[in-house]
Amino acid sequence: MKKITNIILIISTIFTIILLFNTNKVQAVALDNIEISTNKDTVNPGDTITLTITFGKPLGAYTFDIAYDNNLLEYIETDGGTPNDNGTRVRVVFYDSTGGTSPRESMNITFKAKEGIITSNPTDLAVTAEGLSNPDASESYDDITIALEKNIVVEPRYENYKFDLSYTGVPIINEEKEMILSLTSSMGKNYDHARIIAEAKTPDGGNVQLKGTDETQTEYDIIDSGWGAPSGYAIGGKNVNKVLNLRGIFDKSGTYTITFKLIDRDNSDAIVAENSFQITVANTETTPPEEETPGNETEGTTGQENNNQQNNGEENLPSQLPKTGMNLYIPVAVIFIAIISTSLYMNMKKKNK
Repeated sequence: MKKITNIILIISTIFTIILLFNTNKVQAVALDNIEISTNKDTVNPGDTITLTITFGKPLGAYTFDIAYDNNLLEYIETDGGTPNDNGTRVRVVFYDSTGGTSPRESMNITFKAKEGIITSNPTDLAVTAEGLSNPDASESYDDITIALEKNIVVEPRYENYKFDLSYTGVPIINEEKEMILSLTSSMGKNYDHARIIAEAKTPDGGNVQLKGTDETQTEYDIIDSGWGAPSGYAIGGKNVNKVLNLRGIFDKSGTYTITFKLIDRDNSDAIVAENSFQITVANTETTPPEEETPGNETEGTTGQENNNQQNNGEENLPSQLPKTGMNLYIPVAVIFIAIISTSLYMNMKKKNK
């Protein structure tokens, strides 16, 4: 009997010790108010994106794991704990070493989109956690084993699509005019089912056709039925340059306005790009008069003759007037020579005597 009593006493003692050891502990509860968010939903190559985890209450300890796609993103930095990046997941550990006076209510982690991305890439940042407790460690919280996910899109900086229409000369009624329609973008957004259509505003009673043949030798009139299969075709990526060789036929002179549109068949034919062009159609081909360059002389006509024509028949005047009258130096020289000659003659006559 005494032996049984001792056993009961031992069990009671152990139970009491366990109760005393866990006096400050409570049953773990769920952290219901935790939220995750990003400062943007779409990130472009070279740009950063920051994920914020808001706890809903102060925490004195936690370990968060944030998984990411390293084909699209690279880890940059963390605010709110000690990070460890293994290339596809960042583990962030925090413990309030002050004993509960410096808890945290949120943490941030920053990633950067990688260069060289040429398509839109939906992805997500997935968050799990363990070791969650309040500031004084008197309350613990359930681990987060089902990942909290934040969906984002990593995509290039797209440039709008642009139409351009070119041709030479002036279109003439009822004559085919060769035209080139181009659709370009240095970085075009990707569409699985895009299509080119066109609309025309014509002079009263006028009609226009813009015909072209695709690589399957199928002919289309863009204004009548659009270009290509009704379901559309894929377009997008780097340096898009779609060129269509068209033949324009106009049955009335005047000004036509042609509007080209790129539409997305997967989005209720939403307009992706739109450009309008005015085309002036003439009755017959005309040759503009030649323009004379100012200052050029007409062949076979001298500059003096042009001068005379500009003076409207006025009398020609010499550029320099002729000199008139006798030069004064001539008679002086004659007198001087005569005096010298007379003097020489008289001297010679005296010597002969």
